[in-house]
Amino acid sequence: MSITRLAAYVDPGTGVPLRRAILYVAVLLGSNLATFLFSSRYSSCATPPAATAAPKMATPGTTTVPEQLADLPLEFHAFAGPHALPYGRNPNWGTAELRPPVGHPCLAFPHLLAAFMSYPVNGSCPDDELHAQRLLLRGCEPLPRRRCRPAAPPDPAPPLPFPDALWSTPPDRSVHWSAYTCKSFRCLVDRARSPRFDDCKDCFDLDGGPERYRWVKPNATDKKRNPLNFSVDEVLLAASPPGSVRIGLDIGGGSGTFAVRMREHGVTVVATTVNLNGPFSSFVAARGVVPLYVSVAARLPFFDNTLDIVHSMHVLSGWIPPVALQFALFDVYRVLRPGGMFWLDHFFCGEAEMATYVGVVESIGFGKLRWVTGRKLDRGPDRKEMYLSALLDKPLKNSWRINSGNS
Repeated sequence: MSITRLAAYVDPGTGVPLRRAILYVAVLLGSNLATFLFSSRYSSCATPPAATAAPKMATPGTTTVPEQLADLPLEFHAFAGPHALPYGRNPNWGTAELRPPVGHPCLAFPHLLAAFMSYPVNGSCPDDELHAQRLLLRGCEPLPRRRCRPAAPPDPAPPLPFPDALWSTPPDRSVHWSAYTCKSFRCLVDRARSPRFDDCKDCFDLDGGPERYRWVKPNATDKKRNPLNFSVDEVLLAASPPGSVRIGLDIGGGSGTFAVRMREHGVTVVATTVNLNGPFSSFVAARGVVPLYVSVAARLPFFDNTLDIVHSMHVLSGWIPPVALQFALFDVYRVLRPGGMFWLDHFFCGEAEMATYVGVVESIGFGKLRWVTGRKLDRGPDRKEMYLSALLDKPLKNSWRINSGNS
């Protein structure tokens, strides 16, 4: 109501007593205020302001969402749009808005993104782990947050206590299987004998498979020991000073066995995973290890100079373009503390590309503690493939050099 219309209610010329007019105005204002508060409360719960309209199209001199994204679900715009901070500008952040991070490649796949972000708010998420993983592997990282509850096993089994959990296969009912070809752990174990390729297809067998013996100190009488196979004991003995390896990361941790081995030695290691046709994240968690659901291209979620050890087996290898690999290795260098170790475990590539990839590894600035090369023969000698196993360290002194390119 306007000020002019309010003034009419207290005009002595109308014949209305002034006291009654003032009382009437007070009642009117109070009822209007109550109506406003009531409607604001319930309308904000039903539909957030950021989700009520699609973004405007681009105009000269402005930065907006591309036109092809106008049809994305309102939930995506509600999440990704700027949100005003409740108390205005935060001097620590230097902004008055919160802008949630969404990788720009997300916008290159609007159909997958629309499927991922279509759900009833406060309800159940669609059973769409495949959509999420396809977005992740295409560079949509981090994935948008969602306001829904994910699908879960109908009758989940409680986790086993330590130390039993480390080497026990969890019950089938601990996993939601809809996204995978196999629907049981028995099926995952049996596929090790299948000729079809699957990522880490033999690493779910914790009883008789190779997982039981990976990274274990070799027998001194074993004359056929493969020099490419370093053991956890050997690597920890190389640390300076002894006992200084306490926390670390396994890039592409498979079923979590490396992290389990390190835990048995008193070292806390988290493992990055993606669920490539298998419940790797659930399996790792069931063993009592922390899984990080990120792709190999993600910036490592650790602060500079913090980790004692980083390990990667097979994942950081010759399938990655050299420049992309260099970015990844510099990120490993970043998160390692001075004196920390990088265990590059069975890096593989073609024989013709070996010199290029060796040059990439050597360009980072690591010191070499161990360096072993050998032929990769598991797919036959005609493939002309090579392995490199290396134990590297970040220099304890001068690990940061302003003019490193000239030194």
